Amino acid sequence: MKIAFLGTNGWFDTQTGNTVCILVETDHEYLILDAGNGFYKIDGHIQTSKPSYLFLSHLHLDHVVGLHVMNKFSFSQGIDLYGPPGSGRHLRTLIKQPFTANLPALNTPLRLHDLGADPPPDFLLEWKKLVHVSPCYGYRFRLEDKLLVYCTDTGPCRNLSLLARQADLLITECAYKGNENYKWPHLNPLLAAEVAREAGARKLALLHFDASLYTTLKNRQEAQRKARKIFKNTVAVRDGQVIAL
Repeated sequence: MKIAFLGTNGWFDTQTGNTVCILVETDHEYLILDAGNGFYKIDGHIQTSKPSYLFLSHLHLDHVVGLHVMNKFSFSQGIDLYGPPGSGRHLRTLIKQPFTANLPALNTPLRLHDLGADPPPDFLLEWKKLVHVSPCYGYRFRLEDKLLVYCTDTGPCRNLSLLARQADLLITECAYKGNENYKWPHLNPLLAAEVAREAGARKLALLHFDASLYTTLKNRQEAQRKARKIFKNTVAVRDGQVIAL
C-alpha cells in the first residue's frame, strides 16, 4: 500500500504546500482522503481502472475546494464520494453553476453517498464524529491487513482515541504549534503524539499544518521533533511525500 500526500496545509495554500488531499493506493482500489487543492494532482497517480473512493472529513472549503477541478479528470470508473450525513445535499449545491461545472456534466462520474444513509464499502470499519466547529468525521479503514486511520480538524476527544487504537498508521492533524488559545478545536504536536502513544498506534503522520502558523517547512520539522519526544515513530509530512505501509 502506498500513501501519497498531495496536500498537507490547513486553511490555505502557501509555498509549503496545498490544502489537504491524500491518495492511498492498494492492489484493489484507490482511496482519496479529502479534496483540498492538492486534489488536482490525483490524475498523476490514478493510472488504472481500479475503483476509486473519496472520503470527506467535513465541508470546510479547504477540504472540498479541489472538487472544482473535477472536469480535469476522465476516470471511466468514476469516483464514489462518501461524506458526513447530509453532505450530499450540500455538495449538490456546490458542484453546479454558478460555482463550477454541473455534477451531471462531469467527465468523471461522481457518485455521492451520505454515511449513515448509504452502505459504506467493506474496508471502512468505523467512522465517528470528532470535535470541531462543524460536523467533522474521522475514518478507520482495514486495507491489505493494515489499519489506516484518518482524523483531521479535531481537538482531543474520545472518538479520536477510539478510532486511533492499534493503528498501523494514524494520519492526524497538527494545526497548532503549542498551546495557542483559539476558538476552533485542533491539535498540536504534543497532543497528537499523546493520542498515538495512548492508542498503541505504530506510526503517526502529522499534516493539516495551519498555514498562518507553519510558514516554513522548518516549522514542521520542529513539530516533528516535539512529537517524537512523546511518540518516536512520528513524521511531519510534506507535499509529494509517499509512505509505504
